Formats: sequence, structure tokens, C-alpha cells
Amino acid sequence: MPDQTILIRAATSADLGAINDIYNHFVLHSTCTYQEEPEQLESRHQWFAHHGERHPVIVAEADGQVIGWGSLSAYHPRSAYRFTVENSVYVHQRHHCRGIGSRLLEELIRRARAAGHRAIIAGIDAEQAASVALHAKFGFKEVGNLKQVGFKFGRWLDVIYMELLLDE
Repeated sequence: MPDQTILIRAATSADLGAINDIYNHFVLHSTCTYQEEPEQLESRHQWFAHHGERHPVIVAEADGQVIGWGSLSAYHPRSAYRFTVENSVYVHQRHHCRGIGSRLLEELIRRARAAGHRAIIAGIDAEQAASVALHAKFGFKEVGNLKQVGFKFGRWLDVIYMELLLDE
């Protein structure tokens, strides 16, 4: 669908079912999240309530359907970390390799700058080469590699931490 129009917009509570469905596919079938049990919709509503102008949730929409989403979340609850956020980007499995992840991440970076954040952190499973490449494309630098800190699908997993400083 090369000529399909993709709209990137702020998420609403009406999008949470689609956001949750996209996420839960990766919970069950991928190491891009270390969550092992599907997220319940009630929990997704609570998660959404903790987001807002400084910690936005956005969606990619095509033909009225949510086909991807992204968010900025607080990196750590202690106040000194208030200018640092962690990003998430998920694209529906049938819509990969179409630039949707790039559009979502680009918009998250723009919104992080507008909100006055200093840094964005990405924690990425080391097997997720496409996610590492996506973040590198936007200037994220690898700042750490934690060995065997996750265990999913019967094997130990490594996490790569990447960081984007927003004033550079």
C-alpha cells in the first residue's frame, strides 16, 4: 500500500483497544517486550491515564484503523529524572517495513523537544535489529548493553540501551 495515507495523531481512549491488540501480539510472539502475559484493557486505561502533554501517546492511522502507536513515558519516578523519558513504538505486524515506525518515532522526538525533555531512552532487546536500526537512524547512540537480564521463551535475553540527547 505505498500510496496509503498515514495520519499520525494524538491517541484517544477510543484507540486503546487497538493499541492493546497491537501490543499483545508482541507480548505473545516477540522479545520486543519482556512482558509475558497479555495486557488487560483495564490496565491499558490506567496506563493511558498516566500520560498527557509531557508524556504523550500517539497513533498511526490508515483508513480509519490504528496500525501503530508510540508513547513517551516517565523514565524514573524520582524527580531529578523529570526531563528524561523512555519511548515505545509498536507497529501492527502486517504493516512493518513501510516507514510507519519512523513516522511515529520522529513525532515522539518532536513532542519530547516541545515538552522540554532533555533525553529519550530506549531499552531494546538485543535481537531486535530493526528497532536498533530505527533508533540509530534518528541519532540514538548505544550507551549500554545488559547481558542476560530478561528471560522469555525459555532463553536469556540481553538489553541494549540507546539514548538521544535532544539538544544535540
